[in-house]
Amino acid sequence: MVGSGNRERVDIGVFQHLAVINVNPERMRDFFSYSSFVWESSHLQSSHDFGLQKISFFLWILTIMTFEFDGEKYSQASKHQKEWGNRIISELPLRGDETVLDLGCGDGVLTAQLALMVPNGRVIGIDASKGMIETAEKQRKPNLVFRLMDINHLDLPEKFDLIFSNATLHWIKDHNRLLSRVWEILKEKGRIRFNFAGEGNCATFIRIVEEVMKEKKFAVRFERFEWPRFMPSREEYAGLLSRFTFREIRIWEEEADRYFADAEEMIRWIDQPNLVPFLPLLQEENRLEFRSRIVERMLQETLQEDGRCFEVFRRINVFALK
Repeated sequence: MVGSGNRERVDIGVFQHLAVINVNPERMRDFFSYSSFVWESSHLQSSHDFGLQKISFFLWILTIMTFEFDGEKYSQASKHQKEWGNRIISELPLRGDETVLDLGCGDGVLTAQLALMVPNGRVIGIDASKGMIETAEKQRKPNLVFRLMDINHLDLPEKFDLIFSNATLHWIKDHNRLLSRVWEILKEKGRIRFNFAGEGNCATFIRIVEEVMKEKKFAVRFERFEWPRFMPSREEYAGLLSRFTFREIRIWEEEADRYFADAEEMIRWIDQPNLVPFLPLLQEENRLEFRSRIVERMLQETLQEDGRCFEVFRRINVFALK
């Protein structure tokens, strides 16, 4: 049975893993409540049981936290995200005096483009990753501010003419909650414009990761793993939006398949942001091998004769007018 001595030294490795993830302050009460359950539970009869419970505990923690990204590395690996975002921004019919919110601003490059389009307005970019916000701050302008904030817990007193998001919202699992909050902070006749991963996105990467997770060396760490992305079909997302009385709703799917210039560009994309949710679950000595297996398999299956690498990208585009 796990006693108080074990409780005091409870797997420091778990907390080392947590160091790479942002804890949302609003969920800390849940965090400690569940921690007490794990440490006090009388049914943990052996170190083996305790080890399995720790893994379950950590997987649960992942469901209430946001992932920490390296903003500088993301800037180098997000060429296609920037292309999608710049195209969308160029199509926005902005007067120049709007108040704009960018959900998941990342490194802030696209948010800065929005700020240039509303010289008499104001833009707020939010992201849950400290690393992203630190990088985004380099883009700050008189009419542009960045805030460290989890999209799952939008805490903004003002209302917005436009709520924009590019290549982010597939990281948000509960879109019912998201859309409810977006509706609350959107002005009358305000618009939303989202682009995020849809059904079938990154099919090769997802299949390979799922297969590698099942390999004997890694399987126990992913026994209760819940995929960290929400990638709906057009029909599924239309159902979510139908709960709200928007004046106009348009949702369309987009095939945005991508050829990476070379293996190095694809590897950068694998590392940031795609492997970020998986590595913290692994023991430190296994992380490099897990990454190497993913990279090896991806290059084997995606490398073309001309040296480029191919991956499937499917996007959901959303426009709605309140």
